[in-house]
Amino acid sequence: MAEQITLEVVTPERRVLAETVDAVYLPSMSGELGILPGHTPLISQLQTGVLSYTKGGATTRLHVSGGFVEVNEDRVSVLAEVAEHPEEIDAARARLARDEAEKTLSAWSGSEEDFEVERARLERSLARLQLASPSSSDR
Repeated sequence: MAEQITLEVVTPERRVLAETVDAVYLPSMSGELGILPGHTPLISQLQTGVLSYTKGGATTRLHVSGGFVEVNEDRVSVLAEVAEHPEEIDAARARLARDEAEKTLSAWSGSEEDFEVERARLERSLARLQLASPSSSDR
């Protein structure tokens, strides 16, 4: 069995990451997944949140939203609608998006489908804030 696993994160626009890592942790629709080399193959839908991976004792984090993850024995392929490194996140813009989404949702009177779109917008902004400023108390 391999001691490391290949992690690849791609979006429709670009390849965000391709590295050999020790472990991957990511948000799935059924909860947080921890993936080590030799993991049982699976395919799962991604949940908006923070993907983290360890390599040589260091942990790196990315914001991911939408898409799927495919796990094989020695590879984790993340096909995300959105994937961002912390330095790519504009915290002020994420705070504004969070505030607007919260205001819209608190006075909601539209369709359930539109509500889910707005809720997803709120989740993305919260994940971005968590990643952009992990030591601050934005929420």
